[in-house]
Amino acid sequence: METTDTADSALAVTLVIGSNRHGRFGPVVADWLLGLMRARDDLRPEVVDVADVPLPTTFDRTPEATAALADVTPKLARADAFVVLTPEYNHSFPAGLKNLVDWHYGEWRAKPVALVSYGGLAGGLRAAEHLRQVFAELHAVTVRDTVSFHNAHGRFTDGTLDDPTGPEAAAKTMLDQLVWWGRGLREARERRPYAA
Repeated sequence: METTDTADSALAVTLVIGSNRHGRFGPVVADWLLGLMRARDDLRPEVVDVADVPLPTTFDRTPEATAALADVTPKLARADAFVVLTPEYNHSFPAGLKNLVDWHYGEWRAKPVALVSYGGLAGGLRAAEHLRQVFAELHAVTVRDTVSFHNAHGRFTDGTLDDPTGPEAAAKTMLDQLVWWGRGLREARERRPYAA
């Protein structure tokens, strides 16, 4: 797929870094991924990092809770598409990421979501599959292809991917699919607002 569109037609894509654990590996993978996203002229990426989000611990929509999310909610709302980066914790995705997803509803609706995962032997794939179920419930569309890093800590040296060939090819396929879905759904939302 060519990436020759002007910045005006580029998709606003929010990369969600889904772990908030101390010593987490997510920022290493996120930096690699952001490099690929910024190199494309059909994407305008910005970041929401769960570690920086003061997520309320209850789901009461109080003024205080809404104010705590004042920086995050607009980033999700203005996105045409999402890339969600998740580790795998206990065969699923982190609680902080679930909290972020659950606190927002309309922001995800009728938008595509690409999934990037990392972990040990399973590469975070079980977390990605659980996220597919959650996003389907929110009327979001997950793209088919993913990027996963098996034994992620051993794949990067000083923040640099040791052998980028396979992951870069997988990321290109995934991002091409995200652009296709993102453009199609953006046009559909403009012509006919989605009412679920």
